[in-house]
Amino acid sequence: MLKGKNVVVTGGGRGIGRGITEQLLEAGACVLIAQRQALDDDLRDHPQVYFVEADLASMESPGLIAQFAQEQLGGIDVLVNNAGFMFEKSIDDMTEQDWDRMMAVNLRAPAFLCKALVPQMRQRGGGSIINIGSIEGIGANPEHAAYCASKAGIHGLTRALAVDLGRDGIRCNAIAPGWINSELSDAYLAAQADPRAARQALLRLHPVGRTGLPADVGGTVVFLASESSAFITGQVLVVDGGRTAKLPLPF
Repeated sequence: MLKGKNVVVTGGGRGIGRGITEQLLEAGACVLIAQRQALDDDLRDHPQVYFVEADLASMESPGLIAQFAQEQLGGIDVLVNNAGFMFEKSIDDMTEQDWDRMMAVNLRAPAFLCKALVPQMRQRGGGSIINIGSIEGIGANPEHAAYCASKAGIHGLTRALAVDLGRDGIRCNAIAPGWINSELSDAYLAAQADPRAARQALLRLHPVGRTGLPADVGGTVVFLASESSAFITGQVLVVDGGRTAKLPLPF
């Protein structure tokens, strides 16, 4: 489905990003992973995987990633802005430094990666930008003001870029994942007073009867990167097992 396509995935070596990378590779793409951490052996030894060390909080990273992509791959067709981070702080406790780092990684980096890599897409006749947003760009959890703001910004950026870049044959969409299983989410459940009860309560929020997998997001990325979605742009696709569609009941 994506044979011959070159894809940049930020944070593509772990968590949701790993699921995205694996699905892209299965679809035949070459994947350039940009992140701070080194790759594990499986990814490092894969013939279709490239790696560039990059701190997405740094303004230098977009240019470095773009230069590497041009030199090693000859340009890219797809950009997946996946890397991000989260903290829990009330507006009372949040510092300007907290806010600035959240926006630098979660919003500024995706925007300026688009700026750096869109010229390569134009040279190759078009492309697809896929931004990983969140259902917290639509709703909110307690003490997530900065995170929610950053993800709502991603959704807005997605729509604006779709309008501006459509004439160049470049589509831009976002994915808003819900609860996706990871080491971090497992640790969060394990820290609850009654982990088993917490997990059961979480499952009841999902009409599909399960929580998400990184591969669920990865499969959606492959769809949005491919010609199967050629008439889809400017959209935020919610991938949450129906969680946000279900009205809450007091019992």
